[in-house]
Amino acid sequence: MASMAAGPDHLFNLRNSFYLGAYQAAINNSEIPNLSQEDIVERDCLVHRSYIALGSYQLVINEIDEASATPLQAVKLLAMYLSTPENKESTIASLREWLADPTAGSNATVRLIAGTIFMHEEDYSEALKHTHSGGTMDLHALNVQIFIKMHRSDYAEKQLRVMQQFDEDHTLTQLASAWLNLAVDAKDPETLANLVVCSIHVGKPSPRYLSQLKLSHPEHVLVKRAASAEDNFERALQSFA
Repeated sequence: MASMAAGPDHLFNLRNSFYLGAYQAAINNSEIPNLSQEDIVERDCLVHRSYIALGSYQLVINEIDEASATPLQAVKLLAMYLSTPENKESTIASLREWLADPTAGSNATVRLIAGTIFMHEEDYSEALKHTHSGGTMDLHALNVQIFIKMHRSDYAEKQLRVMQQFDEDHTLTQLASAWLNLAVDAKDPETLANLVVCSIHVGKPSPRYLSQLKLSHPEHVLVKRAASAEDNFERALQSFA
């Protein structure tokens, strides 16, 4: 989890891979030497959250046992919640037990998982009960998502400002800014252009953003460059015909 305390970040690359949706890369590059015990737990949480994002719920459930650290137990609850929706009431009951414990309930990962699960449940008040105090960049970013879903962009903007004050260049700060911009002005040309570039950078498809940019701002420089590239490609194809 992205702590808001100063110090060297041995998990920087792993964390960024996770944030950008490069889940398999996060898993593949998780063998990092000389980690502290705290970093090992966070590393394992990121890896298992990556498996969850890839839909490998049962693998996470099987690998995390009762002897695992509290943050990993919380990640296991998320896998259980997503894997068996028909049993979600019992999973949420287990989560509430964790939250009622003074030590476990104050753990940042437990709060993050609680916020994630209650956001899935569309119980935003309950989600914010556990996430609003922040403490990590992950929690502030989740708050931005929750406030956007509540159509409270004003509160989302306040959370974003906190993130910007701590680290304006942080990956989650940049992502949260994009989420908020999309929520309040989905046709903003620079937002769309940035999303196109970011998508290309992380190897994700970007035609939807480019199409929106073409429709709403046909004179944008990125649209003109894309059109020019398409024309050059067509001419090249015709030369081989």
